[in-house]
Amino acid sequence: MKNAVNWFEIPATDYERAKKFYSAVLGETISDFHMPEKKMKYGVFAYDQKSQGVGGAIVEMEGMNPSADGSTVYLNGGDDLNVALSRVEAAGGTVIMPKMNIDENGFIAQFVDTEGNRVALHSMG
Repeated sequence: MKNAVNWFEIPATDYERAKKFYSAVLGETISDFHMPEKKMKYGVFAYDQKSQGVGGAIVEMEGMNPSADGSTVYLNGGDDLNVALSRVEAAGGTVIMPKMNIDENGFIAQFVDTEGNRVALHSMG
C-alpha cells in the first residue's frame, strides 16, 4: 500500500463559497467537475495524478453534511505553514489550533472552514 488515504471529499453547503475559501487559503485552483445528473457540484484540488498522489475534492450534494466532528483531513500546507494559515481568517474561516511543532514530523494547525468543517494543515516548515 502506497498511501493509507487515496481520496477525500470535503462536504459543502455552498460550493462556490467553499471553492473560493480553499482557493484563497491554498493558493491553488479548484477544478470543477460537476455532475448535474446526480445534482452534485464537485471541485477537485490540485494533485499529482502521474505519481498516484493523494487527491480530493469539495462536494455539494444531498447527504454530504459539513461537520467539525469526526475525521480530520490534513491538507498540504506548502513549504511554510504560516502562509496558508495566515489566509484562513481573511477567507472566512476560523483558526482553532494555531501552528504547532510536532518535532521531526513538521508542523500542524487546524481551522474550521466556511462550511463548518474542521480541517487541518501540515507542512515541514
